[in-house]
Amino acid sequence: MPKYKLDQEEQELLESFESGEIQPIPNAIEEIEKHKKYASATFKKDKRINIRLTSRDLTMIQKLD
Repeated sequence: MPKYKLDQEEQELLESFESGEIQPIPNAIEEIEKHKKYASATFKKDKRINIRLTSRDLTMIQKLD
């Protein structure tokens, strides 16, 4: 098995997995698909609104980014 250079967090995860502290998910593919759907629904932009703002407020909002 090839040796990889792991950072501290990766090394801790590997050690936890190898010691049995962390167990693999039995239905990982199903869980991944379920969470992909959740993420997709979270970021779905399906509504549009129009609001009126003062120029000053718009400028302040744009500066926040």
